[in-house]
Amino acid sequence: MDKIKIGLFGFGVVGRGIYQVISQAVNAHAEIRRICVRHIDKKRDAAVDPALFTDNPDHIFSDPEINLIVEVINDAEASFRIVSRALRQGTPVVSGSKAMIARHLPELIDLQRRHSTALLYDASSCGSIPVIRNLEEYYDNDLLLEVKGILNGSSNYILSRIFDHRESYGAALERAQKLGFAESDPTFDIEGFDSLFKLVIITVHALGVYVKPDSIFTYGISAINDFDIRYAREKGMKIKLVAQVAKVTSDKFTMFVAPEFVAPPRYIYSVDDEYNGVVIRGECYDRQFMFGKGAGSLPTASSILSDIMARRHNYRYEYKKMDYLDLPAYTTDVDLKVYIRYTDPIVPEKIGFREIHEQYRSAGFNYVIGTVSLSDLIAARPLLSTPGTFMVNIPIFFTDRDN
Repeated sequence: MDKIKIGLFGFGVVGRGIYQVISQAVNAHAEIRRICVRHIDKKRDAAVDPALFTDNPDHIFSDPEINLIVEVINDAEASFRIVSRALRQGTPVVSGSKAMIARHLPELIDLQRRHSTALLYDASSCGSIPVIRNLEEYYDNDLLLEVKGILNGSSNYILSRIFDHRESYGAALERAQKLGFAESDPTFDIEGFDSLFKLVIITVHALGVYVKPDSIFTYGISAINDFDIRYAREKGMKIKLVAQVAKVTSDKFTMFVAPEFVAPPRYIYSVDDEYNGVVIRGECYDRQFMFGKGAGSLPTASSILSDIMARRHNYRYEYKKMDYLDLPAYTTDVDLKVYIRYTDPIVPEKIGFREIHEQYRSAGFNYVIGTVSLSDLIAARPLLSTPGTFMVNIPIFFTDRDN
């Protein structure tokens, strides 16, 4: 490929970052030939030739000079239409749309194979951290046991302000919104959905198995209060929003997203502010740690640029693990140890604890720590959303290996 000529969909925060990075990358041998936006007359603060903009996708798809589509829009349905159309016509794509990819990955893999083209999306999971390509290439064997970490910068920033600066949840959220780390509607981040979609994508490259997002237990941080924060501090821990996929036997694995009590010896304890941190655990190499900015204009743009450069060498994901003969199966028949704070006494009765380890009751603060199956937690998800209720995972997987 002599020169990469890009059709760019989207010119928001990330799109502008991509334009800036490509303009400065001398060795990329790439140029943005056309930019498709929803509102062509919108005033833009970036110094870009207005002739580059269009609001008609056909202007990109019908341009014979364009040999790569880069897609960074917020509308998951529109994103899927763009990406699938490009793949069907044999044009490779770089995308950062985690929600779209997580929901449509099997179909997108099939389109790549049938039309002999490529979709790259390292920017969809952990921003500047190259976790997808590392899992695809370096960890391309069955020694991998677990991928676990902080995958969302917005929620991590909020929790960092709470535990490192003693701000209230409300004040920390407001600060995150003012700085642009959280949206005006922060639900996608603080309820764990952003981490969930990233985890689905990571699991395909870690274990070769696709799991539908709707079948995965996901629990966020919006219900955290001063009691939970005080409890964590008294135990010398922080609360982090953690996503994880872990082998529980040689032929089964589980995965979920939940707040977790994190102790100082853990790598992710010191992952603060808007940063992400990913721990990869293997049978023979113990733990390896990747750290970096997980979101933002330029960090995400740098990951997009990496994928663009990879296309110069015709790189594509091979999804080698999906062709293994003995793939592990997803299971929710696994026990977790959890802390649940509640006000309604019916909550611990309905959860279905297999064993109670600790329980505390007072006039305004009640909690229980016990063992419960993940399948029962999924069934109890509506109960865990009732006012006055909050759950935190207490890690038990592979703790015997960390001594």
